[in-house]
Amino acid sequence: MQVSVLGAGTMGHGIAQVAAMAGHEVTMRDIEAAYVDDGLDAIESNLRGGVDRDKVTPDEMAATLDRLSGTTSLEAAVTDADLVVEAVPEDMELKRETVAEVESLVDDDAVIASNTSSLSVTQILSALERPERGLGLHFFNPVHIMGLVEVVVAEQTSESTLAFATEFVEGIDKTAVEVGDSPGFASSRLGVALGVEAMRMVQEGVASPADVDTAMELGYNHPMGPLELGDAVGLDVRLDILEYLREELGERFRPPQILKRKVRAGKLGKKTGEGFYVWEDGEIVGASEDVMDR
Repeated sequence: MQVSVLGAGTMGHGIAQVAAMAGHEVTMRDIEAAYVDDGLDAIESNLRGGVDRDKVTPDEMAATLDRLSGTTSLEAAVTDADLVVEAVPEDMELKRETVAEVESLVDDDAVIASNTSSLSVTQILSALERPERGLGLHFFNPVHIMGLVEVVVAEQTSESTLAFATEFVEGIDKTAVEVGDSPGFASSRLGVALGVEAMRMVQEGVASPADVDTAMELGYNHPMGPLELGDAVGLDVRLDILEYLREELGERFRPPQILKRKVRAGKLGKKTGEGFYVWEDGEIVGASEDVMDR
């Protein structure tokens, strides 16, 4: 198929990579050429790492890169697409504007998917003239490693669209779980609940971030602790999701003060070099000094 991915950031370039690795022709679009180049560079780096670990052959890497292209033109990215996956920032109006513009450019049988991690897919798709062609495809970070995709069925999603999307997910060697369009879906709602309680524990001085994370990694066999995961996802993203879930589901999702302070200070996690941890070259090198409540 021809797949278009809108957004070359962490999620966008990951989705583009796995689709191209599965044999699809993929166009990745972002609003600036520098963002597109960064996304393509990240994909090449991921693939090179796979070659180094004998997970990807040099021929597979070359073929994947040959199937990838980048552009800043929305029209060029989506005109011939069979599937368009938007991975733009988690802003409802931006997503609605994006899918509406996409619909004006694609064929009648093209499927339009949103990679939102918590926003209402039903509301996003209401911007379409034919919303039955849309649904949510919630990938997980890092996309090329994580095996799950939540297939989010909106109120408007047709059976044929659902079948198409499920076949696509299985074809890129991921496991599809079907969920209804409820705030936070299944994974984000549960994951954020764990993460916010971990933040409260640190805020109250119960344990350090490293000890909280180690408890979950060794005690519950989680591959990554909830605070490290929050840093990796972005604390600003965590805050936005919590505020949305609080509005939709109640006070149990109220963001803790420690999270608000960090976001106000620009300490957003891995992408800024500091969150609950201090990061250098993508690796944790220590703990942030302001992790306890004042």
